[in-house]
Amino acid sequence: MNVTNANVILTEMESLGTEQARKTYKRHGVGDKVLGVSYSDLGKFQKKIKTNHDIALDLWASGIHDAQILALMVADPQKADSATLDKWAATLNNYVITDAFAGYVAKTPFARQKAEAWIKSDHEWIGAAGWDILGTLASNDASLPDSYFEPYLGIIERDLQTSKNRTRHSMNNALIAIGARNPNLQPNAVATAKRIGKVKVDHGLTNCKTPDAISYMQKVIDHRAQKAEKSKIKA
Repeated sequence: MNVTNANVILTEMESLGTEQARKTYKRHGVGDKVLGVSYSDLGKFQKKIKTNHDIALDLWASGIHDAQILALMVADPQKADSATLDKWAATLNNYVITDAFAGYVAKTPFARQKAEAWIKSDHEWIGAAGWDILGTLASNDASLPDSYFEPYLGIIERDLQTSKNRTRHSMNNALIAIGARNPNLQPNAVATAKRIGKVKVDHGLTNCKTPDAISYMQKVIDHRAQKAEKSKIKA
């Protein structure tokens, strides 16, 4: 597997693509610019490339879905710049790339800035990316105070049901992440979810479902407690 530059990688990727994988990608809303490379093979490329920001920029510029997924796997979060992130965000057009993109941005120094800006967007996928990043911050960034997240519960309650399809899904996930963050935030998040009611999202031809916020918050909390208990036993 030669990974010296993006053109060589794209040629190798093309040889690995399958019609079955292309059909699977398309079922999940990915357009026609897709090679059909499995995530297993993308992982092999990632192991070979490791982190290479220049290659990532070239892979993204190809406009090919699976190449852009690989780009997000090998891009250096510390080399991200604000203008490039905005440029990439403007091209988002399905939930697969949006989820991967948000996961990358959440690792960059621009995570908070972009979450705060993008959740205000009327663009379905940019809005979804913003809420995905906010949910990741709620789950992973212990440095932020509860007071940072509390106002977003009100915004979610006010806007979720009138937001665009996949933005609703990401807002619901952010609500879960905020509620599962700690016992202080959970009661307010549960009350917010009750007032919002059932969240309906069209997942197209997939088997994906939008989780019930209240029960899923508890599921996350219980899972975390079980992990902590296992760690104590091992120690």
